[in-house]
Amino acid sequence: MTFEEMKKIVVDTLNCDEDKVTMEASLTEDLEADSLDAVELNMALEDACGVSIPDEELAKLKTVGDIYNYITAHI
Repeated sequence: MTFEEMKKIVVDTLNCDEDKVTMEASLTEDLEADSLDAVELNMALEDACGVSIPDEELAKLKTVGDIYNYITAHI
């Protein structure tokens, strides 16, 4: 999965501005995602690439880049 592919999923799932989705973007502060949004994003990413992030790991991932790095390491 490329970052651009993941970015599209983030934008579609969180209904956020594409320009805000960067590797450094905080899910909660920059993209205003709550815990339900994080679960929905995790499900969308699992559908797209087959990698599910366990809830305890998801809670530790703070930025879009953290999630991207986790997924690419587990594909």
